[in-house]
Amino acid sequence: MLLIPFLTLGYIFNSALGENITFLRPAFFIISGFIGIPNINYYYAFLVFVYIMSVLANTAVMAAIYLDHNLRTPKYIAVFNLALVDLLGNSAMVPKVLDIFLFNHPHISYNDCLTFLFFCYVFLSMQALNLVALSYDRVMAIVYPLHYQLKVTHRFMFSLIASFWVFVIIVVLIATGLLTRLSFCESVVIKSYFCDHGQMYRLACNDYTPSDITAWILLVLILWLPLTIVLLSYLIIGYALAKVATVRERMKGFKTCTAHLSLVAIYFLPILITFTLGANIEPNVRIINLSLTSVFPPMLNPIIYVLQTREIKESLRKLLRITTHYKMSKVKFKK
Repeated sequence: MLLIPFLTLGYIFNSALGENITFLRPAFFIISGFIGIPNINYYYAFLVFVYIMSVLANTAVMAAIYLDHNLRTPKYIAVFNLALVDLLGNSAMVPKVLDIFLFNHPHISYNDCLTFLFFCYVFLSMQALNLVALSYDRVMAIVYPLHYQLKVTHRFMFSLIASFWVFVIIVVLIATGLLTRLSFCESVVIKSYFCDHGQMYRLACNDYTPSDITAWILLVLILWLPLTIVLLSYLIIGYALAKVATVRERMKGFKTCTAHLSLVAIYFLPILITFTLGANIEPNVRIINLSLTSVFPPMLNPIIYVLQTREIKESLRKLLRITTHYKMSKVKFKK
């Protein structure tokens, strides 16, 4: 059922181009990313730990925001969405990666591979765009503090987050739909840890130019453009703080950005290092680095927000006290 939109898009593209072509679609692909790496089982055990921590931490952050009325502000709408995206992203990625490699199921059907690709790219892309939403919030809070409540409303933040979701789903749906126009005549081995868009279209034996162009557009839209917007936002914040009279006020303003800056560094730096070094990185190291880039930030993001955001720490403490008090009261009642 999930493949129907992709096949429909492929049919639309073919009709628009006046083509009536039969495409050769394999029954399955073979994911071979971690095969042949020494002591890789330790890495799989680490992925299990990362996934469990990610589920617990992101669930705790979402619960705190949902249950504490003091946290129902526009900023925490974006934080809630980031935790949701992190939870869904790791849930889409890690269990399937473990099933493929740890339980030795490297064969994945054509339909399942496209679906796997679609969800992984949607959630990875939303992580970057969510950082853009949080950077906008920081700019408004620091540069325009008197107008913050007028400029950053609940309605605005909901609309911004919703527009990001719609944008990402449409863009990734088009990229996935274009893959249905490709014929796979020879190799079906994907040298990655998941159904990687770039690895897949390069296996095609017909013209994959539309997919190649789309890949570059995706790279600009979901990596370079968000990074540029975030960097520009911090240039604006830095300029605004430089005009503040006292050092103490500057540090106070900067401190409100430390959690967001940490998230930006964790998400973008590993990707930038990998792309910068390019062919100089050994293939297995590149695959492990990219896989860590996919699964590690969703675990660290909620931990960073809990450690560096006073409101969430206080909310979690309050919820913990309420839960503990409820359990103790229940025990006393039974006695």
